[in-house]
Amino acid sequence: MIKFINNIFVKKKKLTVISMKRTIMLLSFVFAFSAVFAQKKAVTSAQNFRNAGDFEQALKSINEAVDVSNSKAAKTHSVPKTWETRGDIFQAVFRSNEGNIVNDPLTEAFNSYKKAIELDAKKRSEKSIKLKLFTLTNDLLIQASNAFNDGNYDLAQKSFETIMSINELPLIKNDNPDFVDTETILNAGLAAYNAEKFDDAIKYFTEVAEYEYDEGRTYSLIAAAYQSKKTVSDTLKAIDVLKEAFEKYPEENSILVYLIQIYLDLDRTEDAMSYLEVAISQDASNPVYYFAQGGLYEKLEKEEEAISMYEKSLSLNSNYFDTNFNLGVLYYNRGIKQIEVANAVPPNESERYEEEVKKADAWWEKALPYMEKCREITPDDEDTLESLKNLYYRLKEMDKYNAILELLDQ
Repeated sequence: MIKFINNIFVKKKKLTVISMKRTIMLLSFVFAFSAVFAQKKAVTSAQNFRNAGDFEQALKSINEAVDVSNSKAAKTHSVPKTWETRGDIFQAVFRSNEGNIVNDPLTEAFNSYKKAIELDAKKRSEKSIKLKLFTLTNDLLIQASNAFNDGNYDLAQKSFETIMSINELPLIKNDNPDFVDTETILNAGLAAYNAEKFDDAIKYFTEVAEYEYDEGRTYSLIAAAYQSKKTVSDTLKAIDVLKEAFEKYPEENSILVYLIQIYLDLDRTEDAMSYLEVAISQDASNPVYYFAQGGLYEKLEKEEEAISMYEKSLSLNSNYFDTNFNLGVLYYNRGIKQIEVANAVPPNESERYEEEVKKADAWWEKALPYMEKCREITPDDEDTLESLKNLYYRLKEMDKYNAILELLDQ
């Protein structure tokens, strides 16, 4: 009996131990479930606050759920859905026009979705995250456009760069591996250029040029970015870029014009003239080329050749302001030189003096129609009005002279 009873007591003791273990396990499960439930509740609360438009509370709740230093978030900060929800809330903040409650909500949204992708080893959330990335791209385009128009070029550039990062995510890239969003890259370059971040602009424009986007215009943008750095070495790089572009797109007149202009700015007249001759051979009906050639001949002090080129330019477009102005100034200056000749005549040779003065008047009379044409084309141009004032005075047309004085408030 004793042995039997002892056995019974042993069994009861074992049963008691087993029951205690089960109780402990049960309690542990309850506590763990409560902790997880509490944190899942935080994510749900964040969603509910978002839906109610209470974005400050939504952000507070979701940030608690992803805070690794928060012991209560141990079960949620590594859950893809938590980060996806966080991205969704930041997007909602941007769309609510309450972006002032947080700095750069769309970047936070992107970083959240990216984190969700990293944690989603079983790829259960791919479809929903991909959809949100597409909507995020649209939001970033809106932000970039508004920022660009407002002159906030740094934010515009950052927005375009974030779109570029989205496009490079495997989740997006794998759908169309060969797709290159050249338009976004170009826009990032334009924003960088306007922000005077010329190295960034050169990088993006060069990348776009490699894909032959917009052909020669893109090379012109690269050259402009180099020139804007305002160093001799960078200006020479701009020339090299334009030469490369001209070889690749020989029919692109804008490249030639730009290249010629740089040579003109550098006083490299021979280089400019050689490219002008190429330009004219490609498009003999362009008045700009003859105008530029006339300017080069003036620099070389070959006035007759300059006059010939200016006249050719006007035969193609009589309303071309720059050609009219240059030709008028050329004739006006000839009159000034002739007055110097007249003033050198000895005082006792009055008849000869008068003859020389008449020659000066003839040049000014020749200049006058071109300057009056300039005023017709651009009535308020001050340089034109000043030139006309001097011409009317020298030609003794005092009524017209006084009228110009009134226009100039003199």
